[in-house]
Amino acid sequence: MIRTLLVEDQSMVLGALAALLDIEDDLRVVATARDGREALVMLEQHPVDIVVTDIEMPVMTGLELCAAIGRRHPEIRVVVLTTFARAGYLQRATEAGAHAYLLKDAPARSLADAIRSVRAGHRVIDPQLAAQARAEPDPLTHRERQVLRRAETGATTDQIAQALALSEGTVRNYLSSAIGKLGARNRAEAAGRARDKGWL
Repeated sequence: MIRTLLVEDQSMVLGALAALLDIEDDLRVVATARDGREALVMLEQHPVDIVVTDIEMPVMTGLELCAAIGRRHPEIRVVVLTTFARAGYLQRATEAGAHAYLLKDAPARSLADAIRSVRAGHRVIDPQLAAQARAEPDPLTHRERQVLRRAETGATTDQIAQALALSEGTVRNYLSSAIGKLGARNRAEAAGRARDKGWL
């Protein structure tokens, strides 16, 4: 029996996924959660083999959850199930430790098959997205991404510097580098382009 934790902030989707998996003889949904933080609590309370998680959720995202599971529960495998058909999200999910990346518009049967495959030690990646990710890799460094995320909210250079414990000059250097890599005219355009690609 493959014990599964479902993490999804939309109640209707969560219920549909649970019903879909519960009809499989060898799969059992042992717990559900509405965000990454709640999922980590559930992992302390239930033995789990596979976590199926969305990406965009309040409190803690699916990508943050992937990384946390890798640190705290390295024996548990993670399947990302999302609407984001963007190579940047796939790259970030893989870097965070996800073992599978599936799209919600894939055939219903593919989720159960992916869970079995991942449990057996394989990786499952949407082939079209994998090709896209190889063709256009994420050019941003971790720090450039952090700075751009804050710039996207309208934070000033000084505010970004304080939030990240950096000097204003260092923040300007990161912004300049990110703007150049993305071929943008300013920080707002750079953040928008990175967001569209799934790199933020």
